This record gives sequence, C-alpha cells and structure tokens, in this order.
Amino acid sequence: MIIMALDHTRDFMHETSLTQSPTDMNNTTPAIFFARWITHFCAPIFVFLSGASAYLLFKKDNNQTKTRNFLLGRGLWLLILEFTLVNFALWFDVRFQILIFEVIAAIGFGFIILSLLLKVPTKVIGIIGLVIIFGHDIWQLLSFSEGSSLKSILSPLFTLNVYPASPKFTFILAYPPIPWLGIMLAGFATGRLFELDAVKRRKLFFQIGLSAIVLFIVIRFVNVYGDTARWSHQKTSTFTFLSFMNVTKYPPSLLFTLMTLGGMFLVLSFSEGFKGRLAGIVTVYGKVPLFYFLVHLYVLHVITIIMVLLQGYSWDDMIFGSNFGRPKPASGLSLSAIYLIWIAVVVALYPLCKWYGNYKANHREKAWLRYL
Repeated sequence: MIIMALDHTRDFMHETSLTQSPTDMNNTTPAIFFARWITHFCAPIFVFLSGASAYLLFKKDNNQTKTRNFLLGRGLWLLILEFTLVNFALWFDVRFQILIFEVIAAIGFGFIILSLLLKVPTKVIGIIGLVIIFGHDIWQLLSFSEGSSLKSILSPLFTLNVYPASPKFTFILAYPPIPWLGIMLAGFATGRLFELDAVKRRKLFFQIGLSAIVLFIVIRFVNVYGDTARWSHQKTSTFTFLSFMNVTKYPPSLLFTLMTLGGMFLVLSFSEGFKGRLAGIVTVYGKVPLFYFLVHLYVLHVITIIMVLLQGYSWDDMIFGSNFGRPKPASGLSLSAIYLIWIAVVVALYPLCKWYGNYKANHREKAWLRYL
C-alpha cells in the first residue's frame, strides 16, 4: 500500500506523466523507470493475497454459503466503489465522462467468480489459475479475420481496451479480468500454504519465489513467449537491462506475474516473524488497505489542484474528466519532489489509518466496517 502511493503520486503530479511513458526506452531515465517499475509489484500482490485471504476466510467460517455470500457481496461492492468513489477520485468529474476498470474492479470481479467456484476442489481452482497465468498470453498470438465476432466478444476479457461509447463517454478496460482472475485463483489455492508450520512455510515460500524468478529470467532471455514486449539491445548496457526488466502489466503477462509474485514469495519468506517498530508502522496501513486506498487518492488529487494553481494556472485551465484536472500545457513537478510528496502523504495518513484500524478492531459487531 505504501509503494502504491508512489505510483499514484507520479501519475498525478510528475512533469512528464501526461506525455511520456516511464517505461519507454526512447524517453525514460533509469530513475523514472524504476519509480514506475517498483510499483509493478503492488497490483498482482493485492490480487493474489485477496485470493489467499478468501481461502483463509472460507476455512475459518467453515460455511460455504456464508463465504459465498460474503465474497459475492464484497465483489459487487468493490465494483460499485470502482465506478463511483474511485473514478471520481481520479478525474474529479461529476459527469463521469470516463469510467475506468482497474484493480479494485478486478478484485471485485475475481471475488464474484470465486464465490461461484467454492464447491470446486482447491487444487482444481489452483490449476485453473496456473493455466490462465501461463496460457493467457497465447491470446496475443492468435490472428483473427477482420471484424471477427469471436475477437469482439473475447478480447475485452484478455486485453486492455478503450471503448468510446459517445463523444462524451469513454469506458477504459485497463485491467482485463481473466488474467487477473488467474492470479486470484492461484492465490486462493496457495492459501493452504499459510496453514503450514512457520518453518516449512518459510522454506517453501523461498523455494517458490526463487523458482519463479529463475523461470522469469530463463523465459525472458529466450524472448519468444511470455510477454508481447520483447527485450532488445539498447544504447547502453543499463538501458538493455531496463529493456529486459520492462514487462507488460496491461494485461499482466506471464513474465510480469513471475517477476512480481516471485518477489512476493521471497519477501514473505524473509519477513516471516518480522517484528519491531518498522513492522508495527507498516502493519497500520496493511490493516486498513481499502480505507487507505480511497483516502490517499483524494488527498493526492487535492494536492495536484493546489500544485496547478501555485504554478500559475487558473481554475479555468484545468481539464476535469481527463489529465487528472491538469491543464494541457506543461505542469508538474520533478521526480525528487514526487518522492517528497509521496513520503509526506504516507506519513500524514498514518494517524488516520491507525485510528480507523483501532476503531475497526474495537467494533467488530459492526459488520459494515468489513466493507471499508
């Protein structure tokens, strides 16, 4: 959750975020590239651990109907949040001229599908998830005839799509649901590993993480399958390395998933039993992830508006409904300023997150708190 805020701060306020991709080898710098690359780990870990949490909830309640109803209700609620509070936080547009389907909706969709699969053996769910993770890139390699109805029907499930429904309304499917569903289903099946003895779990997580990273390196080096963005030799060895690490998030390719989830398993292995002041601070944000997610978007957008006004633009210059309200002419801050604002926002939200976490813990009888 903490690293995620860096990406959103950069999106909202960096001087080149509206005009250049941070992973474009022709325009980026190593500093800008890695400010984006490190945040790649956020979304897949959110989705994977949502699946693992669903498994642990299922086992805790030991009630298929209760868990199904919760996941179904939670999934629908996340979809509603995505297309209301989250989208408004992004665009500050009361007309909702752009609706974007991103990580919150992807988790919501995954919960709904998962609620329908609870009767299926956990191993089978895990196999389905792995088949999707390892196989969905095949879709990118298939060729269809012009105007293929099959492509029109299935493409939204597998690839990023933009649908300009009218001059005043556009729907953006930024997180194609099937690839992200595969990550959630794999997470659900992996939930069983969290029930293992701590020593065995730590060892197994390390083995899985290391294997995923090695597999990522091998498949990436071969440069044939696993990602539509092939790596290539660049002007310097540094940029060649950046090209090698530049994997596709939209949709999450096999290599993207191996890299990020491999890293996650290694972190889980090394952080097992980690205690101390830092662990306590980090846990405050982790206990209220959705609350923090919603609040930090609104805080960042307000800061963005203040930034634009301080840079000499007027309210009339702002474009609400796109560009996060920033005017088309150059505006924004340097990368060093982005880091400072990111840290300041995270620190400022700590007392609020701690208060809400304590409130949730002390009012478990209020079931609605589980939805925020």
